[in-house]
Amino acid sequence: MRRFDLVIFDCDGVLIDSEPIANVVFSRQLETVGIRMSPQEVMRTFVGKSRDTCIAMAGEMHGVKMPADFAGRWDQALHEALAREVKPVEGIPQLLRSLRIPYCVASNGEPMHMQLGLEAAGLMPFVKGRLFSAKQVAHPKPAPDVYLHAAKAMGAPPARCAVVEDTATGVKAGIAAGMSVFGFVGGPQSDAAKLRELGAKPFRHMSELGALLAAP
Repeated sequence: MRRFDLVIFDCDGVLIDSEPIANVVFSRQLETVGIRMSPQEVMRTFVGKSRDTCIAMAGEMHGVKMPADFAGRWDQALHEALAREVKPVEGIPQLLRSLRIPYCVASNGEPMHMQLGLEAAGLMPFVKGRLFSAKQVAHPKPAPDVYLHAAKAMGAPPARCAVVEDTATGVKAGIAAGMSVFGFVGGPQSDAAKLRELGAKPFRHMSELGALLAAP
């Protein structure tokens, strides 16, 4: 009997290599309201968090009242950048073609952002109709809500689900949901020691994941 009934992938940094793009865009958007943070600072501070959480945190940290249209302007700039630049994470198309376990996507990202990014990276045919966003639940990651919602919608018990995450925020959510978590550490936003400490099994290349999912 196979070990898992469902694999739930995070989107940004796991399926699409969007984190560097998003960090640059957010850094530039923050400059428009007088907040100066480098893309590296943005990554360290906000990685894995939802859009609205990032905006609220940035305003609170710097004592700035964020304009009402900030989220919309950030979305537009990010969507334009993704359409030009985003690529799938190395090895993901091959992995998704070979995976024999049902899978889906559950992200803190905005639904439109997920859709545009996955389409631009050529991955939408793999995941169409199986996208779940924190916008559909009460609380974003690190709460387990979006993972539990995805498992229920896909008909899989949480204990029989594997989560693939790249951030501490996402690993906390997967563990809280009672799922097995595999931590992808192939990108600069990921800290293998931290993800392991939180309960994930780290791996560096997507080519390794198939064997990890099959291991007893």
